[in-house]
Amino acid sequence: MKVWQKNVILIALVVLLAAFPLWYCKDAEFGGADGIAGALIEETNPDYEPWFEPLSEPASGEVESLLFALQAALGSGVVCFVLGRITARKPEESKRV
Repeated sequence: MKVWQKNVILIALVVLLAAFPLWYCKDAEFGGADGIAGALIEETNPDYEPWFEPLSEPASGEVESLLFALQAALGSGVVCFVLGRITARKPEESKRV
């Protein structure tokens, strides 16, 4: 099997993994821990007042999830890049070995 065929299969699997929960669980709410924690705080301490309000609210929960996923992807990209640069050998070093 050629490399491009493997890549196409892997991309198709990733798309399927992302789309399947949205298709299978049509009425599900994909909320995060922040909403659950806020509800629990209001339930246990009704007089609680937050220290501050967010500067801007995303349009929906899906947009919020997208922004979180983008933040995670960028962060992992930076970490992997730095680790790759740190562990990579310079051409001069590999000739000596």
